[in-house]
Amino acid sequence: MAEHRNIQGALEILAALGFPRAQQNDRSALCLLAIAGLTPNRTWPDAASPLIGITPMMEFAKLHYGKDYAPNTRETFRRQTMHQFVDAGLALYNPDDPGRPVNSPKAVYQIAPEALALVRTFGSPNWEHGLAVYLAERETLAARYAHERDQRMIPVQIAPGQEIRISPGEHSELIKAIIEDFGPRYVPGGMLIYAGDTGEKWGYFNENLLADLGVVVDNHGKMPDVILYYPERHWLLLVESVTSHGPVDGKRHAELARLFAGAKAGLVYVTAFPTRSVMGRYLTEIAWETEVWVADAPSHLIHFNGVRFLGPYSER
Repeated sequence: MAEHRNIQGALEILAALGFPRAQQNDRSALCLLAIAGLTPNRTWPDAASPLIGITPMMEFAKLHYGKDYAPNTRETFRRQTMHQFVDAGLALYNPDDPGRPVNSPKAVYQIAPEALALVRTFGSPNWEHGLAVYLAERETLAARYAHERDQRMIPVQIAPGQEIRISPGEHSELIKAIIEDFGPRYVPGGMLIYAGDTGEKWGYFNENLLADLGVVVDNHGKMPDVILYYPERHWLLLVESVTSHGPVDGKRHAELARLFAGAKAGLVYVTAFPTRSVMGRYLTEIAWETEVWVADAPSHLIHFNGVRFLGPYSER
């Protein structure tokens, strides 16, 4: 059957390219077929280079090859196949818009031009020679693409002379503002414990300091976007960027309270917004007993704390 030959061919290509056993499976073969646009009625010389996201890849596998994957395997496709394809230089990530946020629903992949030229020769007399040339250049290609990705990363200063680099996009820009603008203003002398990165999830994590403060996490997905420790007041500030999963609403407040229940420090819940106009869309969702910070008005905080802050301001 044509579909069996294409899947088998994709598996042979992945093995020839030296991918680990973890990527030599039907899922990875179908991902290769998807980024090459190779439906069952097409052969390798017909390979193309469509822009395609993870969910469309899964739909491609079901529609064209009868392989039905559950929706909750989407992260497996991304983390166990496409990450490795990109790292090896076999696929490109967001080549149409390199600055697109990693968590964007518009994120896409595309087979690299050199890999496309190679797979088009699969099964032909030119395959062995083309494979040898490609493998000789593969590390160079992978390093080049990795360098191009690294150039797009956003530098964030976490201490004098110390910086981390996080993935580009609106979300990461707000993370940068939280660390570089919010932190020095409201947590003077503070220490960054965690900064999420939408690329690899862990942009920075001082796990030992958090454990010393009584918190050991085993579910990375529930972490707030930024955690700051304020030694002078013995506070932990849990800061959510609205650009990731929304504000600290009642549900998120309860989740964070459970996750940090063992904390020895006092907990302060903060939602960060890029602008006041964006904040306006979420006013009815923000939980009481939390703080709001807006990046375009960085010298002010908004307290959703009721009578705790009731009182007159001095004229000065």
